[in-house]
Amino acid sequence: MSSKNHRDEKTFSQAALDYHKAEPKGKIEVIPSKPHSSQRDLSLAYSPGVAVPCMEIHDKPETVYDYTGKGNLVAVISNGTAVLGLGDIGAEASKPVMEGKGLLFKIFADINVFDIEIDEKDPDKFIEIVKGIAPTFGGINLEDIKAPEAFYIEQRLKEELDIPLMHDDQHGTAIISAAALINSLQIANKNIGDVKMVVNGAGAAAIACTNLYISLGLKRENVLMCDSKGVINHRRENLTPEKLDFIVETDIDTLEDAVKGSDVFIGLSKGNVMSPEMLLSMNENPIVFALSNPDPEIAYDLALETRKDVIMATGRSDYPNQVNNVLGFPYIFRGALDVQAKGINEEMKLAAVHAIADLAKEPVPEAVILAYNVQNLQFGREYFIPKPFDNRLITKVSSAVAKAAIESGVARKTITDFEEYENQLLDRMGRDEKLVRMMQNRAKANPKRITLGNAEEYNVLKAAQILYEEGIAHPILLGDKKYVKEQMERFGINLDVPIIDPSDDDQKENRKKYRETLWKLRQRKGMNEYKAKRYVRQRDYFGPLMLKHGDTDGLIIGFSKNYVSTLRPVLEVIEKDKGVDKVAAMMMILSEKKPIFFADTSINQNPSAEDLVNIAKMAEHTVKSFAIEPRIAMLGFENFAAISETSKKVAKAVNILHEKFPKMIVDGEIQPDFAMNSDHLSDYPFSKLGTTPANTFIFPNLESANLSYKIIRGMKVAQVIGPILMGLKQPVHVLQMRSSVDEIVNLATVAVLDAQRREGKSKKD
Repeated sequence: MSSKNHRDEKTFSQAALDYHKAEPKGKIEVIPSKPHSSQRDLSLAYSPGVAVPCMEIHDKPETVYDYTGKGNLVAVISNGTAVLGLGDIGAEASKPVMEGKGLLFKIFADINVFDIEIDEKDPDKFIEIVKGIAPTFGGINLEDIKAPEAFYIEQRLKEELDIPLMHDDQHGTAIISAAALINSLQIANKNIGDVKMVVNGAGAAAIACTNLYISLGLKRENVLMCDSKGVINHRRENLTPEKLDFIVETDIDTLEDAVKGSDVFIGLSKGNVMSPEMLLSMNENPIVFALSNPDPEIAYDLALETRKDVIMATGRSDYPNQVNNVLGFPYIFRGALDVQAKGINEEMKLAAVHAIADLAKEPVPEAVILAYNVQNLQFGREYFIPKPFDNRLITKVSSAVAKAAIESGVARKTITDFEEYENQLLDRMGRDEKLVRMMQNRAKANPKRITLGNAEEYNVLKAAQILYEEGIAHPILLGDKKYVKEQMERFGINLDVPIIDPSDDDQKENRKKYRETLWKLRQRKGMNEYKAKRYVRQRDYFGPLMLKHGDTDGLIIGFSKNYVSTLRPVLEVIEKDKGVDKVAAMMMILSEKKPIFFADTSINQNPSAEDLVNIAKMAEHTVKSFAIEPRIAMLGFENFAAISETSKKVAKAVNILHEKFPKMIVDGEIQPDFAMNSDHLSDYPFSKLGTTPANTFIFPNLESANLSYKIIRGMKVAQVIGPILMGLKQPVHVLQMRSSVDEIVNLATVAVLDAQRREGKSKKD
């Protein structure tokens, strides 16, 4: 389940600084959401037009949700007194964390955020400041405020404000771990009212967690809570009001004695405090939530080695059952905002708990299984919490929270059609908005050797560093060894990876076997032995020959040469897939909402109708490999008219596809703007696309496809991955000239997935 990375902490620290320093500064930005290109637009946006909604809101305050962005705006607020594990570092130093929280709100739930850092430690003054700015926001997320002040601040603000408010450090962990507790108890065949629990930690999170467990049925007298001084028992003095609620009549003083005979251990303090002996002293099927980060209270592997019956969760992403707040807070606020809730009450929190718990018991979609590159995910010891990249979370949790708000009477707005609401949530986010991260997770689970050409280039070296450190791939650098090392030293890039120089003495044996292979492949196509001997010293041939001989699992080339000249040696060495006449290339365009695919963008200049059929079939196969159902539009500049020669060609291809592959979702000829618009598609009820927009576009010729994706790339309105070569027997992908570091990393990730898929296919065969 896990993969080891090779992160050098000094290098990673510098990478973190570079990431945050890169332009534009910060991790979130404000962009206009209304037209603003004309004088009329500006007069509506500001003076004089803006006065009209101002007076509407003055007369009817509830219309602020109709005329402003308040209903989708959350404040992430901190005074910097308990930032991560860094402690009281101050308001200004907390800003990167608050911006990061804002990023999570946006990417997981499409919620806009202003991060607000308040330089005030006095709780009452802090409360007054937050109350003063509250009218701006639809909700408030309190963050990184130290206990016990955090309890007082949250309680006061909940009483005095009428918008959703939550201190995520308390309730986020409580909600996710409560869902995990429900499911782990089911696996252990234990009743929550009977179990004995030890909670190690007595801070904001520990108190909130335990209180929520009690609301689920845990008996308060069955809880032993420990702080840094040991068990909170009747002999303890000078306890905070929150700790007083957990005093027990017992002579047990130490954590070691507390866990003896217990059923559940919840770790919310510091790492490495549970020994194997302590774990062995727990009851049968012990439940251990070792949630300290980065070091759990007991290491996952050690716990499983100590007891096979342990049911375990951690706070880490590289082990099963991660208790991650991102499973909760974005969707809780999403549901609360969408019904304009007056607060986040216990009913809403419990609704989120049960929605998360129930989701883990449902059949896991193929997309999630592919994202984590596992054979199977099903409810049990290794899977009782949903994965963070499960796209169903937004519909399940947000809907449950919204329903609970309505039923408990705190909603200003009622949702009557929850099926339509769930569709709106999916449309808001896009079903595949986390695709790159999911692809990388799959790659990390089984990284492959990926050879990178042009290794002397900074972008290639930097990409190799990321691939290596993150465990996405095992990079091999192909280039002039001396110059590559000089460049690595110059740029401060430390990589313990192979550097292959085709001319180096250590490649003598490889040159010999590669020369023989090349000559045999091309001896009846103008290649003599002398040419073969000369060509194998060139990286353009050496790289494909490495792949041909199994000396690498994938090849990424083309950074500094044009596409045609880079591709020619590849096609001379690497065979086509069975049934493929001509290879093609496809671009993945990661738009704001969901990915779309363009083909053929790089190879076939003027494909015939038969060629278009083959390109469409290869595109269908490739898109499916990303766990996306392809909906293919065969493009033309007419809609189902077939008047021009180009349109006739496309229409012929469509007819062939409909006849030979009736289950394939494909139609055309159609203009791209019509294929992407549900309303426009409704004008053509006969189309196989129905009213659901296409996501895969087959262009009638190379010029139109190439220019289209290059305009998108140049405008920087979407991330572009590719070209992804289709139709070869082995994973080769040719970069665009001067590709960015991210583009190289992404295409290398595709190469890893390509290699994984082929390996899996060969094992089945």
